[in-house]
Amino acid sequence: MGDQSRPMRAVAASVLLAVENGESLSQCLPPALQSLAPNERPVLQALCYGTCRWFHRLDSELNDRLKKPLKKPDRVIHHLMMVALFQLRFSQQANYAVLNESVEACRALDKPHLTGLVNGVLRSAEREGAPEPTTDASRFSHPVWMVKKLRHNWPDNWQQILEANNAQAPMTLRVNALRFSRDEYLALLNEAGIEATATRFAPYGIQLSHPVQVDQLPWFADGAVSVQDEAAQLCTTLLDLAPGQRILDACAAPGGKTCAILENQLELAEVVAIDESAARLPRVQENLDRLDLRASLLQADAANTEQWWDGQPFDRILLDVPCSASGVIRRHPDIKLLRRETDIVPLAAIQLGLLAAMWSVLKPGGRLLYATCSVFPQENHRIIQRFLKKQADAVLATPDVQWGCDMGAGRQLLPDPVSHDGFFYAVLEKPEL
Repeated sequence: MGDQSRPMRAVAASVLLAVENGESLSQCLPPALQSLAPNERPVLQALCYGTCRWFHRLDSELNDRLKKPLKKPDRVIHHLMMVALFQLRFSQQANYAVLNESVEACRALDKPHLTGLVNGVLRSAEREGAPEPTTDASRFSHPVWMVKKLRHNWPDNWQQILEANNAQAPMTLRVNALRFSRDEYLALLNEAGIEATATRFAPYGIQLSHPVQVDQLPWFADGAVSVQDEAAQLCTTLLDLAPGQRILDACAAPGGKTCAILENQLELAEVVAIDESAARLPRVQENLDRLDLRASLLQADAANTEQWWDGQPFDRILLDVPCSASGVIRRHPDIKLLRRETDIVPLAAIQLGLLAAMWSVLKPGGRLLYATCSVFPQENHRIIQRFLKKQADAVLATPDVQWGCDMGAGRQLLPDPVSHDGFFYAVLEKPEL
């Protein structure tokens, strides 16, 4: 992706080109960060995340400023100018530095013939200031299809969802209840000079006023806390865990919920954590090791029960399905570039298939918790409605909770700019024989 001699903006432009070509930031950013000096890495990360967050607004402005689109081999220069526009519009960086260094980066990207274009476009952008957005897609900086879908699904909330997606997500911790009470850990943070408050809904959650590096958190390496959004923490409040149960976490990586389950109930008979991705399972083990917890890890497609199931049914199943991730865009702004409207129907088919497969390994008298980090009803309560129609022995439970909207078949949390992500939960119970 780059080397020590490449200017940071050139590296950022290359990362954004990779995202446009279908790679996630979590895939293409780490090697790019390694190519830079340690002091430059946070700046690169901020440039890439910020440009993705405001991509649709910046892209609209840039396209208006270009007389004609750049040819495909020169597309990286489009992204270079996007990075510069992001800095002109949303950062404290001095304008002259943005202009001069962008021209230098153009040369470093082997496009010296385009330095005049880069200079001219950015000078006029600086001189004229930001244009007034003319569409909802550019105003809220989201793809057109997503704005339309949210407006249709959430006629009273769509603007709040879009605004929350553009906010910086807070850093939230889950206290390991085996080690500390929440109040004890809040006191430790206070002693360390880290400002924090208890979360509203998650019983072990703490939200920091400002993000910090994890190594600054008291006893982090010894398993005192984990970083996990408040909405994701709610899974343990809905599973009704008790000693002696056998638990399945069906799509487990990176393991935050697996660990939360084990912290919540130490006397479980067994926790089995499955993930299809061999590359992501080591992350689950790392989290378990840091927290000194034990689970049985399997690499398998959870839907293909013949491949992995030992015939012993489970008392509780957490099914956190693959989804559009439309509820966590503020944490992963590249979703705006990567997700397509055509992804939703195939995802819904996978979700329904997983639900049917998991039902077959759930014990009579058992409970299944269906979860997504999506705000699209097609992946959420409509999946539950479809499943209940065809699965005669599935009963919808209605937990007595104070959070989210009751969708008739499950509860929806919308992203909140000052607290939790967007999340959906539904609790299904299988009657005793």
